[in-house]
Amino acid sequence: MGESRRVTLKDIAKSLGVSVNTVSRALSDKDSVGERTRARIKAEATRLGYVPNSMARSLVLGSAMTLGLVITNPSNPFYSRLISTVEQRGRIHGYSLMLLVTEESQGLDRDAAETLLRWGVDGALVVPVQGDGEHWERLDESGVPLVCLNRDFPSLELDFVGVDYEHGAYEATRHLVEQGARSLCLLEEDLPISPVADRTAGFQRALADSGAETRRDPVLSVPTRRRESLALPWEPADAYRLAQDIVRGDDLPDAIMVGNDYFALGVYRALAEAGLRVGDDVLVGGFGDHPFAPYLSPALTTVRLPAAEIGATAVDVLLRRIHGDETGTEAEKRHERCDLVVRASSRVLEHTSEGNST
Repeated sequence: MGESRRVTLKDIAKSLGVSVNTVSRALSDKDSVGERTRARIKAEATRLGYVPNSMARSLVLGSAMTLGLVITNPSNPFYSRLISTVEQRGRIHGYSLMLLVTEESQGLDRDAAETLLRWGVDGALVVPVQGDGEHWERLDESGVPLVCLNRDFPSLELDFVGVDYEHGAYEATRHLVEQGARSLCLLEEDLPISPVADRTAGFQRALADSGAETRRDPVLSVPTRRRESLALPWEPADAYRLAQDIVRGDDLPDAIMVGNDYFALGVYRALAEAGLRVGDDVLVGGFGDHPFAPYLSPALTTVRLPAAEIGATAVDVLLRRIHGDETGTEAEKRHERCDLVVRASSRVLEHTSEGNST
């Protein structure tokens, strides 16, 4: 069998008896080619199996027509939705996507910045590993437009599009108080990242505004093996062990908020094993609205993250920078609001005082 050869513009031109220049202009949708000729050329290109040479096209256009996307944790459902939206949005505008995963490693984070620069991407969307952002600053100074996703570098003048975690936690906590919860606790991952800090701040602010009673330790840190690598998936068992300690104690809260829906799985099990009913004895609120949330029994009240909105907005901001539409303007900081999805896990509690229901 002979060695396969890439079909070229010259092959199409020879097959149809037209010039290579005409073929090139037709496949690039230039106005100087008639519609019938353009249709014939495109049909022949398809028949012959012609695939455009993206490298050559990049040299002609002066653009790689590629966007970079750097994420930390591919097991997170939020990032799965984000990747899909970014790829689709970029494709609409003719851009391919280069995906890089850092697994929360500073070394891989620096490597990602160097890779994007080496491949000459037109711009990049980055979920940075929090810490030293000098390598992203260098990439920005090299002329590659950057938009930070989900985590910001306040010290760098970069565009940012992310989740308003504080507002989401505030609304969820306020809802639990309105449903009758008088004492609440929050189970949050023991990690030094901004989403954890923001959710904790929203929870505490809601407690202060509502005047609800606070436990001695309303915010409990969930020990997590993800300290070794945040690319690992969440583990319900981490929250389960902590929830067991809560239900065995003498300070059972009316409501338990968790930093992600996977922790809610652990809380549900601990409560069930203690003979307590979610939504009747203890309210439970989650964060993330992962696909399993509506199918728990009872269905989980949780905060839905706007992954698709963030992805689409971030691509639009990046393309405006790439095309020079916002040259010289200040960095744009956008925090997309979350939606609280109310389900049966936060039904109204009835308290008893001196033998009377209130």
